[in-house]
Amino acid sequence: MTNSQHTVSHSTTSNIPLPQPMAVQLPQKKQNHLSLCSKLCYAFGGAPYQITGTALGFFLQIYLLDVAQLDPTYASIILFLGRVWDAITDPTVGFLVSRSRWTKIGRMMPWILISTPFAVLTYILIWYDPPFEKGKVIWYLIFYCLFQSMQTCFHVPYSALTMFISSDQKERDSATAYRMMIEVLGTVLGTAIQGQIVGGTSSCIMEPDVLNNTTLLKTSVTKASLEDTKRAYLIASGVISFIYVLCAAILFFGVKEQKESGRKKTELLTFTQGLRAVMSHGPYVRLVLGFLFTSLAFMLLEGNFALFITYALGHRKDYQNILLVIMISGTVTIPCWQMFLVRFGKKKAVYYGISWAVPFMILIISVKSNLIISYVVSVAAGVSVAAAFLLPWSMLPDVVDDFKVKNPNVHGYEALFYSFYVFFLKFASGLSLGVSTLSLKFAGYKTGECSQPEAVSLTLKVLVSPIPVVLIAVGLLILRTYPIDMERRKGNQDMKNKLDDR
Repeated sequence: MTNSQHTVSHSTTSNIPLPQPMAVQLPQKKQNHLSLCSKLCYAFGGAPYQITGTALGFFLQIYLLDVAQLDPTYASIILFLGRVWDAITDPTVGFLVSRSRWTKIGRMMPWILISTPFAVLTYILIWYDPPFEKGKVIWYLIFYCLFQSMQTCFHVPYSALTMFISSDQKERDSATAYRMMIEVLGTVLGTAIQGQIVGGTSSCIMEPDVLNNTTLLKTSVTKASLEDTKRAYLIASGVISFIYVLCAAILFFGVKEQKESGRKKTELLTFTQGLRAVMSHGPYVRLVLGFLFTSLAFMLLEGNFALFITYALGHRKDYQNILLVIMISGTVTIPCWQMFLVRFGKKKAVYYGISWAVPFMILIISVKSNLIISYVVSVAAGVSVAAAFLLPWSMLPDVVDDFKVKNPNVHGYEALFYSFYVFFLKFASGLSLGVSTLSLKFAGYKTGECSQPEAVSLTLKVLVSPIPVVLIAVGLLILRTYPIDMERRKGNQDMKNKLDDR
């Protein structure tokens, strides 16, 4: 039931004293209950962020180096500055969203609706190689930053929308689980579309060696094959953009944003007050720091895995299939982690889920390159990726509820929790991508070449295994101090319900 319907029901019964409690209570229950259709429509809204994010995360680095043929230094500048800009826009947009007024379509929905066409246009232009060499770096940097800004205007209000689809924890957790399934499915689509379309064209041509009766990999890229690869990247970006618009439409027409009910509102927080309030909340700080390290580990793996498979393992023809297997495995196991956290709690799910990837990260660099082992490791890694996707977004609403119980007179802060969380993750991601690409330059990476020095292979191994393992260990140690367990979570829900009933 929409907020306007709730208001009408309350006003028509205000002059009848006896039935009034029942008339108020029934609509509240209906508001809290989400239909399967509403949960699915809400979940589809998370797909655009993951589809584009996966395509950029797995393929932008290799695109800039091998297709646009930029020097690794320039590529690292684009990746780092683009992600830093993206990180800065998150708290800015979060603050603006928190100050937005309620409209006929809600407070979050206008942001989602207006940003979508601009996000699609700038995304396509990222994958377009301009017909000039001078200024090419500026081209990629501008459109990468513009896309990240538009994507932020979509994703920050969408993330905060979790708090406005229902006030019931179980309903929000259920909707979040559906969202994570669709988001991981989005990563599968992003990997499949980008990987299969681009993987079908190779800028490195295999030619027969007549004298030795063998097949050799050409050491340089031909002009014709490079043009085919550029065209493939553009086609993939067009397909992904269509899916982006479709998912945004499903979200907009399928979800009704609920206006916050309850007490009389106080003045909204200023940006400085919001930052101080959010960052002084202990459970939030521990959650963010813990997932900052674990997420950084998976970002390093994601950003360098395509290059690792291609140059360190030598599976040039199979890299897109290996990436796809990781994402399919993650999609399939999301429901399993949801059942696990419901039964055993979210903290245990964090320990088991994220640490699961560690032995397989070690295995992939310890054993001699073998295609079968690579696929086995990919399946196992996908299980951990699923947990890394689900758990932060499942735990953030608990932190927001905890803050609400302890600060009942503070309002308009929900988007700030989500935006500052994403800010730290994106800043770390930009730093990791920039450092990774510079590391490859120092190792002797040769732009436009089909084979790389041994030092590049060694650098890639370090970036996808030892460093992520250490980061995961640090993150899990921090998350051990996270104080919101199942008992405290239930107490917060009871207290929040009492506050909302006032």
